[in-house]
Amino acid sequence: MTKKKILIATGGTGGHIFPAYSLANNLNNSYDVIITSDKRGLNYLKNYKNINFVKISSSPLIKKNILKLFFSILIIIFSIIKSLIFLLFNRPSIIFGMGGYSSFPVCVAAYILKIKFVIYENNLIIGKANKYLLPLAQKIFVSYKELEGISEKYNDKICEVGNIIREEIINSNFSNFDFNKSGNINLLVLGGSQAARVFADDLPKIFEKLKNSGVPITVFQQCQKKQHEKLSQFYEKTNIQYEIFNFTDKINNYYSKANLVITRSGASALGELINVNVPFITIPLPTSADNHQLKNAEFYEKKGYGLLLKEKDIKDKLFDLIYSLYNNKILIKNILSKQSQHSDKEIFKNLQNQIKKILNEKN
Repeated sequence: MTKKKILIATGGTGGHIFPAYSLANNLNNSYDVIITSDKRGLNYLKNYKNINFVKISSSPLIKKNILKLFFSILIIIFSIIKSLIFLLFNRPSIIFGMGGYSSFPVCVAAYILKIKFVIYENNLIIGKANKYLLPLAQKIFVSYKELEGISEKYNDKICEVGNIIREEIINSNFSNFDFNKSGNINLLVLGGSQAARVFADDLPKIFEKLKNSGVPITVFQQCQKKQHEKLSQFYEKTNIQYEIFNFTDKINNYYSKANLVITRSGASALGELINVNVPFITIPLPTSADNHQLKNAEFYEKKGYGLLLKEKDIKDKLFDLIYSLYNNKILIKNILSKQSQHSDKEIFKNLQNQIKKILNEKN
């Protein structure tokens, strides 16, 4: 029996790419799966051989000046045309848009060709691309029902499924120890798939102050390649145990070592952290679109899954925050307790059921 074909439209950063690959890998046994992505996204996927990848570039709508706006519109139109041609020759049964501007042209082309498509939103405020696509989509799958920015008239399209995260994260079984018991902070610093420059600039001196205040600390820090040497020299000079890395697709290796994480507030990263049950301090990117990272961070803090610190407060407040966590067993215990009540182990089962339901619906 010929498998039905599913196309997953994604692109951009690892926050879109890794959930897309994880979904594709899960669906691959039941469907013929294709992933479309822009050049940036394909760079993350180049080592995976079990899924078919197709490059379809796009652009965000750049409104800074008339010339950039004109060129971005041209790129989007060209991407829609390329998507139309591709879909005509490789017509899938359903398209799964992972959000972000890279999924937009493929989903628009699907609507023109009357191919069913769904969209996914893992942030706590709907992204621009998904907001434009929602009136045309069959459903919007969301990580949390508290998602903001959707008109009430589309409530019937909302389906809460959970966080689409890497399967190895969902299936992990870490026994991350509490540093209040072990006596050592194993601190993992993450800044998204492209790292955070400000973390490498501002955090090391705070870690040095912690060490000098009698807090035993080991640092596992993600950074940009150009920052690698400077950070290594600093930690060598201050006798702080450390490991520096750039981008990695083996993040589980670091989750298994950490008992505290400092991270940006991307939805995928936070979704992974609550599933591996590691306390975190999240520092939102202040320039994120629609301030969605702050929305994510506020939601996770309200749930008790982690702590929120704004970037402008790093130098003045981060030391005190980590020091209080180290000395207050109750704070860490409460975070671990709240995280343990959440699980996304049913995410792929939920998605499989929803996809089957949509495929069986008559137009």
